[in-house]
Amino acid sequence: MAMKIRLARGGSKKRPHYAIVASDSRMPRDGRFLEKLGTYNPLLAKDSEDRVKMDMERVQYWLGQGAQPTDRVARFLEAAGAMPKTERKNMKKAEPGDKAKKRAEEKAAKAAAPAEE
Repeated sequence: MAMKIRLARGGSKKRPHYAIVASDSRMPRDGRFLEKLGTYNPLLAKDSEDRVKMDMERVQYWLGQGAQPTDRVARFLEAAGAMPKTERKNMKKAEPGDKAKKRAEEKAAKAAAPAEE
């Protein structure tokens, strides 16, 4: 059985509240799960202690059983010190789009033209 430690969404529309759960990866996101491991409330301030709560003993147990955390849960575990930090790269995020590149080239060409005269 492929196990995941992931978020299950609760709360009403535009007011999300997540449960951190251990579940079979084939189950739906908000469907059946084996154990609730904690909660995550994204509406709270980032420095609030109540934003992310986890039962670290049970999380360690499931990681020992081979459960794979999703990317967001892995970040929570890294912040808690339960997992080593991994290097993430998103090379294209800081790169401007095609239209912005063309505008920058045109602006540079216009700035260079009067300087040559």
